[in-house]
Amino acid sequence: MREPPQIGGALRWFAQYPRALPIAIFLAIIAVTALGVWAIEHTEAQTRRTSLEQKTIAAAAALERRANAHSAYLRAGAALFSMQDEVKAQLFQAFIGQLRLDANFRGAEGIGWAERTDVTDIPELEARMSADDFGEFSVYPPPRDDHAYAVPIITLQPMTERNRRAIGYNMFSEQKRRYAMLEAEQSARPTATGRVSLVQETAGSDEAGFLIYMPVFRQKGSRDTRFLKGFVFSPFNARDFLTSALDGEVSNGAAIRLYDQAVAPQNLLAALTSRAAPGAAITDEAVTRTINVANRQWILEVQPLRARGLSPLAAMVLLAGLIVASLALAIASLLTRQAAEARRAIIWLEEQAAIRTLLTRELNHRVKNTLANVLSIISLTRRRAETIEDYARSLDGRIRALSATHDLLTQSEWGATPVRAVLEVEMAPYAMQHGSHLDLAGPDVDLAPNDALSLGLAVHELATNAAKYGALSVNSGKVYVHWDLVSHDLVRIRWREEGGPPVVQERRRGFGTDLIEKIVAHELRNPVDLVFEPAGVRCTMLIPVRRPSEFAMRARTTNKTDRKIR
Repeated sequence: MREPPQIGGALRWFAQYPRALPIAIFLAIIAVTALGVWAIEHTEAQTRRTSLEQKTIAAAAALERRANAHSAYLRAGAALFSMQDEVKAQLFQAFIGQLRLDANFRGAEGIGWAERTDVTDIPELEARMSADDFGEFSVYPPPRDDHAYAVPIITLQPMTERNRRAIGYNMFSEQKRRYAMLEAEQSARPTATGRVSLVQETAGSDEAGFLIYMPVFRQKGSRDTRFLKGFVFSPFNARDFLTSALDGEVSNGAAIRLYDQAVAPQNLLAALTSRAAPGAAITDEAVTRTINVANRQWILEVQPLRARGLSPLAAMVLLAGLIVASLALAIASLLTRQAAEARRAIIWLEEQAAIRTLLTRELNHRVKNTLANVLSIISLTRRRAETIEDYARSLDGRIRALSATHDLLTQSEWGATPVRAVLEVEMAPYAMQHGSHLDLAGPDVDLAPNDALSLGLAVHELATNAAKYGALSVNSGKVYVHWDLVSHDLVRIRWREEGGPPVVQERRRGFGTDLIEKIVAHELRNPVDLVFEPAGVRCTMLIPVRRPSEFAMRARTTNKTDRKIR
């Protein structure tokens, strides 16, 4: 026996370097712990990112819903007032009363009416408004010399003390408001301004606001000629609008910013920072989403708030890893002092010689089968490959497919292997990217180890072809893999592709075709029907369903010897 000299050499090595093994174990556990901590932090970061994206989508939808609700009120007012010769204060108040504005109108200062007034008609408007119990009414600031008309605020409901400050304000005199009104007039739909300071705000206030305008027209002459009467509008405090629109859509632990058209400090409309744990700070990760509010683009930015340092779970894993590493170091140090126990291992190894002989025979049998498949793969791949790179890539993929099925057989201890398990292992790389494009269905059927290997090779070739040229190469494609029992000892597996690019009918015969029609068919002892139809590839395989007694004896023997060794 060759084992005793090896063990003796190991004992001499331990005697010469008594601290090497404990330190190596300690460092290995620390490395595994560090890897675990990194994996936990990475997973939690991805989870936070996904949650943050969902919160951003929900917040953007809430803002758009709220803006659309306000725009609907303005559209209703425009439809009503377009049929009136004159929009009187009493009519406007009655309209506001009929709306019965509920909580959906939170965030707005109210609804107002601004009348288009020619420069020459301003004195008449001021006199008329002053006579209608509005008190002293004046249009301010006066129109510029290059402006033919003004758009003063006539009324703004509810008429609070804050809103009274805006009565008479000529909104056409301010650039952002003027551009929004001109755009609304041209498009005939609600249009929002950029960031402005509301007239209602007190002097020195830096609160940002915006307005939404809806033009009101009256027909003049023919139906194609229309005349601008004025605007139904709503002014908004941007922060109040953001707060009321979200209202629970974004949970605690996030910083939210709303920008007009582009992310820049001068375009900031509103910012909210929700409650977070003590010591939390805004992270560098952020999710932005473009939303459309009344014919204008806004940018919503959401950043999470989280505590500095490791997450609780990662901290627990790190602590546990340090404890385990320390205990392992102590235990390993004690074990190195027990070198004499290795002599007992020599006796035990001698007793296991017969078992190893049996295992060697079993391994030789399995290796010969595997090498036969590998040699066939190498030979046919070499014939079909045009370049060294093509040869290496093709060979690598097929050997990996064989290895994946071997791993599955090892997990089942070289016993019966379900058809579904073989298909899922081989289709796993494509299920991650095309999960919704795969349809696997069939009864529970177990295969013998060699038959499972042959099926794995065939499915690998079909999946590789589908990913390169067939249904898995496009988003619209789908692959159906269905199987059923033809008889008690024969299962039929059908592969069908749909929705992929048209299959080229005149093509060079590849290795995959030879492997399926020759090697796999030979191993399965049944012909394989492989058809390249224009609509997609079809393949039908018949696989024998053998009784477990035909191959279970070897697995039971292997299991017994494995247990003895352990």
